[in-house]
Amino acid sequence: MGAAVALAAPLLVVGGGPARAATCTATTGPYQRQVEQFLGRPVDGVQSAADCTAIRSFQATHGITPTAGYAGPLTWQTMSVMLAQRAAGTTPNRDGSCPVDLGRTACVDLTRQLSWVQDGGKLVYGPVPVRTGKDGTETRTGHKQIYYRSIDFWSTLYDVAMPYAQFFDGGIAFHSVDKSMWNPPGSGGCVNMRPADAKAYWNLLRNGDDVYVYGRKPGT
Repeated sequence: MGAAVALAAPLLVVGGGPARAATCTATTGPYQRQVEQFLGRPVDGVQSAADCTAIRSFQATHGITPTAGYAGPLTWQTMSVMLAQRAAGTTPNRDGSCPVDLGRTACVDLTRQLSWVQDGGKLVYGPVPVRTGKDGTETRTGHKQIYYRSIDFWSTLYDVAMPYAQFFDGGIAFHSVDKSMWNPPGSGGCVNMRPADAKAYWNLLRNGDDVYVYGRKPGT
């Protein structure tokens, strides 16, 4: 049903996100070369003013703090996840980690922070980036089923809207958020999605449909 949806992850991201730091670091970070390559910068392993501007733009877009242009572990971890997502292409279940004998299934790969809907071995939608539980409130792994849906759910626990909420494990649900999918450290356990993807999941899934969560989110 429908063509696979390509991941949107440009090499250089500009604009959006929280306010930038007042100053830009001149310090060369431990992942300088990797970050330069990811951003399409000259790869020399030495921080420059232009490098810092590009790194800060990426950090501001995805809510990585401090937004000082330092090529540190968290910035490179975020980029590494993006690279793994791009590598998935249109065959996210190439290794068969998400069961293909359950019928229509929403798969969630915590390691790559990816989700997709498949019907048997056929890809129906995705893969798309998701934002799962942070350290201490990890999204639980295993075979689940959607049991409650609310298109305009309001969380009394967090006092926030959870549009297109589809619950599959206690208080854990698919739902849309407006922030970046690569915004650390993560959710309170839910599988956050971009609005268009959460709406597509709402239209594709029903109560009783299978959800399979596996892997381990980097940093948890």
